Amino acid sequence: MTARVALVTGASRGVGKGVATALGAAGWTVYLTGRGPLPDGSPLVAAATKVTEHGGTGVAVECDHRNDDDVQTVFRRIADEQGGRLDLLVNNVWASPPGFGGFDAPFWERPLDDWDSLIGVGLRAHYVASVEAARLMVPRRRGLIANISSFGTRSHLHSVLYGMSKAGLDKMASDMAVELAPHDVRAVSLWPGIVRTEMIVASGLDSIAGFPVADAESPQFVGRVICGLVDDPALPERSGHTFVTAELAREYGIADTNDRTPPSHREAFGGGPLF
Repeated sequence: MTARVALVTGASRGVGKGVATALGAAGWTVYLTGRGPLPDGSPLVAAATKVTEHGGTGVAVECDHRNDDDVQTVFRRIADEQGGRLDLLVNNVWASPPGFGGFDAPFWERPLDDWDSLIGVGLRAHYVASVEAARLMVPRRRGLIANISSFGTRSHLHSVLYGMSKAGLDKMASDMAVELAPHDVRAVSLWPGIVRTEMIVASGLDSIAGFPVADAESPQFVGRVICGLVDDPALPERSGHTFVTAELAREYGIADTNDRTPPSHREAFGGGPLF
């Protein structure tokens, strides 16, 4: 087995699907998780098919990341099918609160069970997947855990719980990196800018939070940056840090699907160092 193996959580659409597609274009075997069922033509099966069409091997796996048993089953399957090999975990899964229609109400007017999705899935599920990934990576002394975080760590964005979850991902990568370092396994957190997901394109919006959609990152762009990180000889020194995807892309010489490099939003969110 020569193809590198990745798991991208929450990969039915959006950033997760784009990351998985970019990994496929680089020849990876990619497991993609999403909630089922998974009939032919379902979004997750279509995303896995796209990975294969781009040159990799896409494997759609039904998983509800609110259920720890489901998550453990995914990792057992990867271990069984790939001889214990897992080179990359991309923590991307996210869930909006039930009945959610937009972050337009202050926290005291929102139901308390917003916590269950924004923290329970947006943070806890990433921790659970990281635990299982580390159990495969540490014995092999190789691997990268990459969290899809957000500028919501630095400045108010969307909601209180949204920012809390993203700040938690950055701290999680930092502290996991300390404990993983003796085993040559790495962890990072990434801040994409505005991303041109299928939903945003279909909405017809020209700008989001003041940023032109025309300048936004494609979902595949995030995956290209992750490919660059995996192969970066300086990854051991980068482990534990948080990075802006657009800034890493410039450093690596990576362009988006439109042959342009999207702008960094660092200054718009207060400037200064990252976590």
